[in-house]
Amino acid sequence: MSKETKKPGFAFGRENYQILIAGVVIVVIGYCLMIGGGSDDPTKFNADEIFSFRRITLSPIVILAGFVVVLFGIMKRPKD
Repeated sequence: MSKETKKPGFAFGRENYQILIAGVVIVVIGYCLMIGGGSDDPTKFNADEIFSFRRITLSPIVILAGFVVVLFGIMKRPKD
């Protein structure tokens, strides 16, 4: 009988970490698309800027896509 000993290492492979980092970057980009819309004058409300397509539709789609990429990076089996 031969016992195989595995060296302790990282939980993921290099490619998994690259996918995870790409997913996190996509999520950060999504949150950056959501920021802004403020006004210097507190009595002024600019609904067109706050409720724009970029903040209401595009940003959540980009954030969800980033989370899907992160999930894929976690679930992908590393090459051994």
